[in-house]
Amino acid sequence: MDTTPDGRPIPPPHAGEREGLESWLDFHRATLELKCSGLDDRQLRLASVVPSSMTLLGLVQHLAEVERNWFQRVFAGRDVPPVYEEGSGDGFTLVPGRGIDEALGLWRAEVARSRELIAGSSLEDAGKLSEEEAGHIGGQGVSLRWILVHMIEEYARHNGHADLIRECIDGTTGA
Repeated sequence: MDTTPDGRPIPPPHAGEREGLESWLDFHRATLELKCSGLDDRQLRLASVVPSSMTLLGLVQHLAEVERNWFQRVFAGRDVPPVYEEGSGDGFTLVPGRGIDEALGLWRAEVARSRELIAGSSLEDAGKLSEEEAGHIGGQGVSLRWILVHMIEEYARHNGHADLIRECIDGTTGA
C-alpha cells in the first residue's frame, strides 16, 4: 500500500467494499496520531478552540473509548468496562499522570482488538445495540458495514477538531 509523504496509508482507489472501508478507517486512525506527533504534554492538554474544552490528548482517549464501544461491546457483544473510569466515561477527562504515550498505547491496543474482532466477519454480520443506542439509531442491531462507516465518520469529524486544535497550538495545518 502506498503512503502519503507523512507516512499515512493511502486507501486504494479501486478496492472492494471491505478493503475500502477498512483502508479509510486506517487512514483516519493514522491522521489522528499524526495530529498529536511532535507536541509536548502541555501542548497536548491545551484546549485551544474557545469555548471548547476539547484537547488532542482527550481526543485520543475518547477514540479509544469509541473503538471499545463499537467493536467490543456492540459488534462482539462483550461486557467490558470503559477504558477510562474518570469523568462521564467518554474519555475526554484528563488526569495529571496519564500522558500521550500511555493514551496512545491504550488506543493502539483498542484498535488492534477491533481489527481482531472483525477479522473473518462479513459486512452483513451484526452487533446488538444497547437500549440507549438503539433509541438514538432506531433499531436493535447494526451491521459491520454500518459500524465501519460510522467509525470513518467519527474519526473524520474528530480529525477536523484535531486539525483546528493543532493549528491553534503551533500553526500546523493540513493532513
